[in-house]
Amino acid sequence: MITKNINKTVKWILGAALFTIHYSLFTSCSDFLEIAPLETIVLDKYWNEETDVENVVAGCYSAMQSKAVIDRMMAWGEFRSDNIVGGTGIENNTDLANIFKENINASNNYLKWGDFYNIINRCNTVLHYAPSVAEKDPNYTQSELQATEAEVTAIRALMYFYLIRTFRDVPYFTEPYLDDNQKLDLPATKFDEILDRLIGDLERVKDLAVRKYPATKTYYRTGRITQDAIHALLCDLYLWKEDYASAVRYADLVINAKTSAWQEELDKKSGVVSANEQMIDGYPLISDAYSTGNYYGNAFQDIFGTGNSRESILELVFMNSDQMLSNASVSSFYGNSETFPGGVRPADFLCTDVNDELYTVFENKYDARFYENLQPISGSKTLSGINKYAFTTAMVNLGKAKLEGSYSGSYTKDYCHANWILYRLSDVMLMKAEALVEMADDNAGGTDASAAVPDASAAVPDASASVSIATDSLLHQAFNIVNTINKRSNCSSGDKNLDASKYSYTNKADMADLVLLERQRELMFEGKRWFDLVRRSLRDGNTGKLTEKVSLKGSSGTTAIASKLSSMDAIFWPYHNDEITVNKNLVQNPAFGSGENSSIERTK
Repeated sequence: MITKNINKTVKWILGAALFTIHYSLFTSCSDFLEIAPLETIVLDKYWNEETDVENVVAGCYSAMQSKAVIDRMMAWGEFRSDNIVGGTGIENNTDLANIFKENINASNNYLKWGDFYNIINRCNTVLHYAPSVAEKDPNYTQSELQATEAEVTAIRALMYFYLIRTFRDVPYFTEPYLDDNQKLDLPATKFDEILDRLIGDLERVKDLAVRKYPATKTYYRTGRITQDAIHALLCDLYLWKEDYASAVRYADLVINAKTSAWQEELDKKSGVVSANEQMIDGYPLISDAYSTGNYYGNAFQDIFGTGNSRESILELVFMNSDQMLSNASVSSFYGNSETFPGGVRPADFLCTDVNDELYTVFENKYDARFYENLQPISGSKTLSGINKYAFTTAMVNLGKAKLEGSYSGSYTKDYCHANWILYRLSDVMLMKAEALVEMADDNAGGTDASAAVPDASAAVPDASASVSIATDSLLHQAFNIVNTINKRSNCSSGDKNLDASKYSYTNKADMADLVLLERQRELMFEGKRWFDLVRRSLRDGNTGKLTEKVSLKGSSGTTAIASKLSSMDAIFWPYHNDEITVNKNLVQNPAFGSGENSSIERTK
């Protein structure tokens, strides 16, 4: 509940107690903050120094690492999609099992959003108190204050973005709740209004954020909000707003920054650059081919095994130490050395897609992501578990007669150290491709590919102005992005390029489907798929594509599931009963009626 969780936060704020931070971006692995007893700390002894502010900001990241938050990032963004079905012990988790059946009612515990609002209120509190700290502490400069404000504004925007993509309309507030007398039962603010406010907030602070942390602060570089992270988030927000020119502009800012940073590293090598260090079609993507041996899986290991790769933009960092906080969500849902698969596993049609030569999702048998993301379950000829995140390596041996993966680096049950990635380069590239397709005219056709999208450094285009770029050029550029990302994972010895004639890249509808398919292949199990299908439904004005994809799961209740998802309201989740009970101003999503509480009224 918002009320319950905010009241907990209020008590924490009023007492200003320093909590133990196991988030080693800000502390060493062995040193933790000293905690004064709650009753001995009063407000006038806190919010006086820069470290006070920094500790609360660190707490925002620590809260995002919690199982409650990452569980929901995974469940909300992935589990209703065509990628996922129930895994080991699913019969013992009724709430999770009901998600896969689309039997979601208002008592499902995965609907609880209090931990997200807790983080939002922490951010609001920092924004409230940080300026006064800058007045007291001469070491806390104006530029550092502005960087703090940009950072927590972005964290708050990210939390709200998860909420509106999941529930559509939600209570929205930007002032901290500091005492029990403040009004908590706010009505839901409309999706579009919140989206506009998030964009406005980030546009205001984007240039104040830290551009890049020094190399000595390895985990700050990808584990804290930077300008690249804000640009990636703005790209995503504009994509949902259907302001595609702005989405492209911010995607280009990220892509150009990543490209320049890697080019600087290559320049240091004085021309001695190995084959797998080179750019791929001008993009600084990590080669999936290992530099030695006849193996693929190098990019997988760097991005998901080691973490904090050069492609990373923002990820929740879990230190490789059993003394530090572990990623309990990945361990529980995707599996560990004791239980594999975890509570969820890949849908059956994904597991057999390549071996049965169905190619519903994967392009051909040479797509290394099939072998890297899905690990066959011992004793089963057809089923797999989710390898991504759960294991640190997945190597595809090209020397064997039949392609297959070999896997190592599973985490023990209580000590999963896999980072949870929020944004990475290929994600942003594909958001750009999606925006390019949507900028094209509906009557796409032609072959001229000479025109170009405005450079990221150019003046901000007027979103209301007509785009004077040839439609075929836009589709061609989108196709090239998809081709580059797909090529990175193609382990064949021959031509790795997609067949342009097969995908009719001069046809807008075909290209929209191709981009959606490549996002599924590239970002599988990363908490993106359901949101992609929801965004597509909002754009189309119907759930046709979403129900088509989810029906591929092939469960016994496919017809009933498709019927439930035919309503646009149903692609969002209901409010939890507890929220409705406490907040009389909330009106339940009409697709879910009153849940199990007959006193809850349906929206008229």
